[in-house]
Amino acid sequence: MFILCMARGHQKIQSQQKNAKKQAEMKKAKGHDQKTAAKAALVFTCSVCRSQMPDPKTFKQHFESKHPKSPLPPELEGVEA
Repeated sequence: MFILCMARGHQKIQSQQKNAKKQAEMKKAKGHDQKTAAKAALVFTCSVCRSQMPDPKTFKQHFESKHPKSPLPPELEGVEA
């Protein structure tokens, strides 16, 4: 009786390891999530409308076209659009 309980415990551990390996392979095969990557690329946020832009050039173009009466933020002073 004692041997069967030990065998089941060992089988349980093996099953958990096999499942963890299978889950890791599925995650690796899936690749990176495009939505998460796109969201991480949006690093500049407009202080007026809270829109997000990926780079300073786009941010400056947005600011000049959407908020022409507002003063230019200091982080956009040296950026060429």
